[in-house]
Amino acid sequence: MLPLATMAILLRTKRFQYLAIPGSVRALYKDYRTMAPQNFSDYESMKQDFKLEIPEYFNFAKDVLDQWTKIEKAGKKPSNPAFWWVHQNGEELKWSFEELGSLSKKFANILTEACALQRGDRVIVILPSIPEWWLANVACLRTGTVLITGTTQLTQKDILYRLRSSKAKCIITNDALAPAVDAIAPKCENLRSKLIVSQNPREGWGNLKEMMKHTSDNHTCVKTKHNETMAIYFTSGTSGSPKMTEHTHSSFGIGLSVNGRFWLDLTPSDVMWNTSDTGWAKSAWSSVFSPWIQGACVFACYFPRFEPTSILQTLSKFPITVFCSAPTAYRMLIQNDMTSYKFKSLKHCVSAGEPINPEVTELWRNRTGLDIYEGYGQTETVLICGNFKGMKIKPGSMGKPSPAFDVKILDANGNVLPPGQEGDIGIQVLPNRPVGLFTQYVDNPARTASTLRGNFYITGDRGYMDEDGYFWFIARSDDIILSSGYRIGPFEVESALIEHPVVAESAVVSSPDPIRGEVVKAFIVLKPDYKSCDQEQLKKEIQEHVKKVTAPYKYPRKVEFIQELPKTVSGKIKRNELRKKEWEKI
Repeated sequence: MLPLATMAILLRTKRFQYLAIPGSVRALYKDYRTMAPQNFSDYESMKQDFKLEIPEYFNFAKDVLDQWTKIEKAGKKPSNPAFWWVHQNGEELKWSFEELGSLSKKFANILTEACALQRGDRVIVILPSIPEWWLANVACLRTGTVLITGTTQLTQKDILYRLRSSKAKCIITNDALAPAVDAIAPKCENLRSKLIVSQNPREGWGNLKEMMKHTSDNHTCVKTKHNETMAIYFTSGTSGSPKMTEHTHSSFGIGLSVNGRFWLDLTPSDVMWNTSDTGWAKSAWSSVFSPWIQGACVFACYFPRFEPTSILQTLSKFPITVFCSAPTAYRMLIQNDMTSYKFKSLKHCVSAGEPINPEVTELWRNRTGLDIYEGYGQTETVLICGNFKGMKIKPGSMGKPSPAFDVKILDANGNVLPPGQEGDIGIQVLPNRPVGLFTQYVDNPARTASTLRGNFYITGDRGYMDEDGYFWFIARSDDIILSSGYRIGPFEVESALIEHPVVAESAVVSSPDPIRGEVVKAFIVLKPDYKSCDQEQLKKEIQEHVKKVTAPYKYPRKVEFIQELPKTVSGKIKRNELRKKEWEKI
């Protein structure tokens, strides 16, 4: 066997040859065409023979991206660019792996020289879908700095919380959010440097575009151990502020090979478009690691907001072969007249973020001839379950477990339940913790420990497994709301609501919605002086208030005023009771 340092990672299967990321491509492949898509109809053999081997040292930029550069320069890769970006105004940009490498090395030098960042320092990146977001991702890898992404919908209060809790030393953003950062920067004692992506200079900020023009691309990638911290992703909680989910270099850099190879079915000939918000871990999944592990082209568009006609036009105009979006997007797309659009290159469609309705998949198939392969995972994991090419798709099912994980349905004591019985979805982590699982909630050992039950990590989702080994999602076991692919914790919304002068108390739950799957609904008890006011006007005022206090996607699309909230004897609000009533209305 080849040394681990050379192989980087090996997915060994007796039936499907050797599958590897580029660190071992040189040794195992004479031609990229051996990476042709596989038909995983023999799921049991694929899962049984699967194995991940992890080297002591691993860095995605050096061991994957730079290796694809060498393969590209040797003429052993298709002519696809590594990165293809399109602006809504028609502007286009394409980078080869070599160009991506050169530009990201310049960015890396800016982080270490101009910003004086050292290995392990944390960097917050809040940018829309623009090329600099991808460069920031790779530059952090090259320097060993810890990447923390955030959605551009974050408010000043949200940014302050993230800067202070993460102790980030650098923030990278654009003109839209720079004023908010300036307003709270004096309260962030760890913040040392600010970079702005802008055509115009701003006092106190380094202008990234100008700095890139005058910076060398001579940079040596740091040598990181596979278990060093690579990134932190904030995730919403049910009863507190967002948690910091920590991933290592191997967790996503190696673990997401499962997504790229088995679920997305990517090869170097593919062009992959994922519409996820750049603030979420799903962008790391399908816009960075999974496609580039496979040598595929990452396609990206800058659209200020989701417009179905623009999405359909883009799918029709460009040679996109693999498309990934949230169920909400598919629901919106099929409501349009699709007869005039021809998706000549599209061959594989996937969905994640929330359950997708069988009716949506059927309509999509009728109009495109393509199935939607649903996948299930979390900020804390890589793909947990999925529908893979060659497998029979059961509409409404999450598919079967990823080959990387041993997934079970568990009772309250951690016992494995038989098929057909509802329980908690868990991943076996003892005696051997699998690759692709987060390491901890940073600075929150109690919360980290609470995810373990016996030998299993508890996902927080409820479901069951049928007789054929397919998994079916039932609901969150906590109060997280899954709306349009966003995960929203009720605590943050309730905290925003209580700041409004008319609100005495509130409870926030999910409510069914035909387009978004579910939306935020707020049950509000008004203060006595406001109970006789115009309630429709109050609803609008409260909704606008929440949009300003916290990220706009969290605002309650539904508001109901009630006399009192249902509570336990100890005074805790019974959110489950309110949620049950909402869903019984269907």
